[in-house]
Amino acid sequence: MTDASLDQTFAQIRADGTHSEIRRAVAVERPIALEFSGVGYAVMMATPTNLEDFATGFALSERLIPGVEAVLGIDVHSRADGDIVRVALAPECGPNLLERVRHRVSESSCGMCGIENLEQALRLLPAVTAQSRADSAALFRGLNALRPLQPLNRATGAVHAAALCSAEGDVFLVREDVGRHNAFDKLIGAMARERRGWDGGFALLSSRCSYELVEKAALANCPLLVTISAATDLALRRAASCDLRVVMLARSDAVLAAHGAA
Repeated sequence: MTDASLDQTFAQIRADGTHSEIRRAVAVERPIALEFSGVGYAVMMATPTNLEDFATGFALSERLIPGVEAVLGIDVHSRADGDIVRVALAPECGPNLLERVRHRVSESSCGMCGIENLEQALRLLPAVTAQSRADSAALFRGLNALRPLQPLNRATGAVHAAALCSAEGDVFLVREDVGRHNAFDKLIGAMARERRGWDGGFALLSSRCSYELVEKAALANCPLLVTISAATDLALRRAASCDLRVVMLARSDAVLAAHGAA
C-alpha cells in the first residue's frame, strides 16, 4: 500500500521578505482504478488508504450492489502509476453492473464525469427512514471530537474527513481522503464491512454539502448529514426530496440547520 503522505522541501517566504527552507508532509493523490467483476468501472483520484472500504462504499453509492453481502472479495494491486482495486461481485449483480457501467476518469472534485444524460445524473433517491436522536449538544461534541482524529489532515492540511458519530456525539469511525466524496465512500464502506448502523447518530463531514454527498447519505439511509461548510442549492433540494436532515456551516459556536432539520 502506498503511503498517504510524503515529505517535501519548500521555501518559506515571510511577510518581512526573509526566506527559509522547511520540510512538511504533502498528501498523496493517486489514480485508483475500480474494477467490478472484471469490468473497468471508474478511475478516481484519491488517497491510497482504506481502499477496501472505498471500493465497498463506492459500489453502494453507485447502486451496483444491494448490500455488503454482494461483495465476494476485494484485491488491491499497487503499481508505480496507481492502484487497481478488483472487486468480485455476486453473479446477480451482473445485469445492474452492465447497465451502470461507464468508462471514465473522474477528478476528486467531480462526481458526474461520464454520465450520459440528465436522468442518470439526478436519479430518484430513496426516502431516508432512519432517525437521529442527536441534539445540538451532540453536534458540537462531535465537532470538537473530530479535530484530533484527522492525523493525515493535521500533517498535510489537504484532506477531508468523514466521521460516524453517535447520538451523543462520540466519534466511532473516521476516514480521510483528498476527495470529500471519497472520504464519505470510505466511511460508508467501513460501516458496511463492520456491520455498523447509524443507531440514532449522524455523519459529520469536513467539507461543503454538495449534491453527491447528499445522494450518498440518502443511499446509506443516513438520518442526519452535518457538514463544516455550506450547502449548494441542489444539495438542499435533493435532501428535501428524500427527507434527509442537513446541518451545515458547523462551527464551534453555531451551526445552521436547513429548514425542517432542527
